Amino acid sequence: MKVNQTKVTLAPLEPSDREQFILDNQEAFLFGAVEEFSMRDDHFEEDGEIISRKTIEESMDKKEAETYRILLNGEIVGGVILTIDYETHHNHLDILFVFPKAHSKGIGYATWLEIEALHPETKVWETCTPYFEKRNIHFYINKCGFHVVEFFNDPHSPNGDSGDGEEFWMFRFEKVM
Repeated sequence: MKVNQTKVTLAPLEPSDREQFILDNQEAFLFGAVEEFSMRDDHFEEDGEIISRKTIEESMDKKEAETYRILLNGEIVGGVILTIDYETHHNHLDILFVFPKAHSKGIGYATWLEIEALHPETKVWETCTPYFEKRNIHFYINKCGFHVVEFFNDPHSPNGDSGDGEEFWMFRFEKVM
């Protein structure tokens, strides 16, 4: 695996930055969908958004959640939400986003290295991504060492339905440490 030269820091989310974090998250996720599908809205969780405010807030508000801003040279370039289980050490990367203007600069991988360093007790990391997010699939498998362990394609499963009857197919990844 190649050595990453990009150095990022993870700063705990300040309550005053919560609203902007949500908006930034939605904008970053929308970029991938628009890039793949143009403005077709049948892949969106809520009107005009690929990831709903509700999904982001539920992730942030979990008791076990840790929410961070990703900083590069003191500038906000993205964000991350983790769910940490201190009993089982089976942790979940709920959301990781990098602003589109900062793509392809090693920020995502540098962030992943910081996450691993932050939680060295982790036995297994888990995450999911939509089937159409080719950049994410490449990133998790080829950069971070995750493996695909499941593909949700059943519209009746909790992870296979966008909530409005539209199918929303997802890959689930795991990384055993």
